This record gives sequence, structure tokens and C-alpha cells, in this order.
Amino acid sequence: MEKIASFKVDHSALKPGIYLSRVDGDVITYDIRFVKPNTPPFLSNAVIHTIEHLFASYVRNSPFSGGIIYFGPMGCRTGFYFLTRGISHKDAIWLTKKALDFIAQYSGPIPGAAEKECGNYLEHDLEGAKKAAFAFLKTVKGWDENMLSYP
Repeated sequence: MEKIASFKVDHSALKPGIYLSRVDGDVITYDIRFVKPNTPPFLSNAVIHTIEHLFASYVRNSPFSGGIIYFGPMGCRTGFYFLTRGISHKDAIWLTKKALDFIAQYSGPIPGAAEKECGNYLEHDLEGAKKAAFAFLKTVKGWDENMLSYP
């Protein structure tokens, strides 16, 4: 089999940050890398799940909602993929930071975390998600569209 694009990224050189993963027609995939690959501790499933619910809810309720395709976790538990259409790199980075700030400060029920709404509604960690979002916000504080290239 041909090696897929994400396996061609040198994970030994990759650090936490926001990267342009790929462009497929008009769909842009961002690599939102919270954790340096192969360097524990990795994000727990419960933290990932909570970030996924909160980030997706935030961006799909933003002024950019029409350009949101997908937000979901990487299997390696080091980050997320964020897919957009018709949103500039500058705005995608801004929106990512706003969503992370929302998560870092969030209190209340987790959207979509009821038995009828979610396939694993009991596995959430709001405090862990808030800590992870706050820590990652420090990493990407000055991040801009000129920093999207993989190392």
C-alpha cells in the first residue's frame, strides 16, 4: 500500500502547535497537536472526548459554522484534526484559539453528553479538558499563518 500523507510527517521532529496537514480541493485539514508525539503523557480518552464535544459545539455555533466540516481526535491521542472549507488560515487559527479559550473557562454541562446524544456519554473529564486547553493555549498564543508548516 502507498503510505498516506499523515504517515509521511516526521513525528520525531513534530512539536505541539497548529499545522496545515493537507488540502483536498476546497477542504483544509489542520493538525492541532497538543502533545509531542511519542512523548507521554498522552491525552486521556475522557479528556479527548470532552474537548471534542466542547470544541465542535463552539465552532459550529460560531460565525464560521458554515465552513466547519469536522473536528475529531487522532488515534495516537496527541491531538485533533480540524477540517474547514472557505475559512482563511488566519481565521481558522483565531477560531481554534477562541474555542480553546472557551474550553479552558467552561463550566456547566457538556453539550451532547446525554445517553440519547452520545455513544459513550459517561466518559468525560471536564477538568482535564480545561487544563489541556489552557496549557495548549500558552503554546499557540503567538501562532499565526506563517507558522503552519510542519518542521
